[in-house]
Amino acid sequence: METVFESQGIKFVKVSLELVPVYLEMVNDIDGVARFIGDRLEPYTQEEERAYIKGKIDSGAYIYSMLDKKTGEFIGNTEFFNIKGYETEWGIVIRRSMQGKGYGTEALTRALEYGFDELGFKRIYLTVFEDNSRAIHVYKKCGFTEYRRTDKDIFMEVYNADLIREDSPDKDTV
Repeated sequence: METVFESQGIKFVKVSLELVPVYLEMVNDIDGVARFIGDRLEPYTQEEERAYIKGKIDSGAYIYSMLDKKTGEFIGNTEFFNIKGYETEWGIVIRRSMQGKGYGTEALTRALEYGFDELGFKRIYLTVFEDNSRAIHVYKKCGFTEYRRTDKDIFMEVYNADLIREDSPDKDTV
């Protein structure tokens, strides 16, 4: 798998059909993962997941699998999507066994640097469920501010100048 960029402990590689089994395990973990990434609460089939990943690969999407640099273990996926000019939406999903270990903060910090410095985005935004307090804490710590809210979702954004750096002393975990 080709490494696209990396951080201190994470390799960001292009998504791959060979990782479909671990992707499927992750997105089909309804209570620990799926409830935070969408409204679908029934399991995906292997065929559905393969088609989704193949579509991402074929379209050249900015979606990356995260692997622990020391162990090679799959952490999760992150993606820049809904790209319009110099703006993009960002998302992350981390498998349950890798949550609470600081990967979310590290991945977000490095993804922001990559998005701003290497891909040229000026604004990165995201949507998070209002009951995902751990993620909201990390997003705020990394410079995101809320710009809109519904009864279910919080919409947050960060601009290039708001970026904090990886050596920030405040490193809570997602």
